[in-house]
Amino acid sequence: MRHCIEPTDFTSQEVRDLIALAEDMIARPAAYAEVCRGKKLATLFYEPSTRTRLSFTAAMMELGGNVLGFSDARNSSASKGETVADTARVVSTYADIIAMRHFKEGAALVASQYGSIPVINAGDGSHSHPTQTLTDLLTIHRELGRLDKLTIGLCGDLKYGRTVHSLIKAMSGFENIHFVLISPDSLRLPDYMRKELERQASLSYTESDSIETVIGTLDILYMTRVQKERFSDIAEYDRVKDLYILDEEKMALAPERMIVLHPLPRVNEISPEIDNDPRSAYFRQVANGKYIRMALILTLLRAAEGIALEPKVPRIAHGTHRGDHRCSNPVCITASEPLYAQYIEHNGEKLCAYCENFIG
Repeated sequence: MRHCIEPTDFTSQEVRDLIALAEDMIARPAAYAEVCRGKKLATLFYEPSTRTRLSFTAAMMELGGNVLGFSDARNSSASKGETVADTARVVSTYADIIAMRHFKEGAALVASQYGSIPVINAGDGSHSHPTQTLTDLLTIHRELGRLDKLTIGLCGDLKYGRTVHSLIKAMSGFENIHFVLISPDSLRLPDYMRKELERQASLSYTESDSIETVIGTLDILYMTRVQKERFSDIAEYDRVKDLYILDEEKMALAPERMIVLHPLPRVNEISPEIDNDPRSAYFRQVANGKYIRMALILTLLRAAEGIALEPKVPRIAHGTHRGDHRCSNPVCITASEPLYAQYIEHNGEKLCAYCENFIG
């Protein structure tokens, strides 16, 4: 069984294959209109979402399949205390594939362990958002024609931004990628992601606290929303929420071929005055999300039937250990569900196998 839990669950060649399939779906939609007839996608959204949930729903409908599920955990058995593991077991008897969004880091991985159908991570806390990353990669390929030799500015919330973390992981499979990390000190990239950058030979990075000083060097400026829902201290949120606002004055400093991406929703970090700038690709990015999710759904369903994708060793299997090393991350799925403590030994350090927090 193949799942999509992390961006690195797919090789760079498999990512290119997904992009090629999505491009074909854009060019020949009628050829794919019935390929998932009789199949059911369960959308299990424990956290609010508009774009991602509707994108998955539209994707399955475009493929001729059906959709069931919930958009609010209060309308599910989670409100009665049912675990993610049990929900995955139950839903596996009703559907052929699951798309899950959850506020706990590692929740989608738990679903893939206990369910019996493919699971797609539609966002787990601040940890990972692989289908947004696949959307980003399809958009970059369509806009710039390549996935190598890129300078990418990541701006705003780099601490809690799961889209940022996922994109960094995914780009490790491509060559000559330089990240420019633009954030205040309080929203800097977490240590585990910084180590991820440092141990990948194909990746490099520099840091800045200013858009203006670096925008002229970029191929891509990836803006992010400062996420109020991730802050326990509202005063700190109020202090940083308006630090970075992209407007016409800043865009005047950008290269002619640079593109602006944003996972949306935006608040005020991108001024509407640049929406009609041809370099503003974020609404085209949204449209691409439906097609890459169509390609992913079809690919994973085919893999479940033994077609196409090669088997892959699950992330929690070889090299993973059980023991007394408990994860201290309060938003890790292990903090709220009766799971074994499991960790990965990586470069002499112990990481929680679910949320990648350092433990030991």
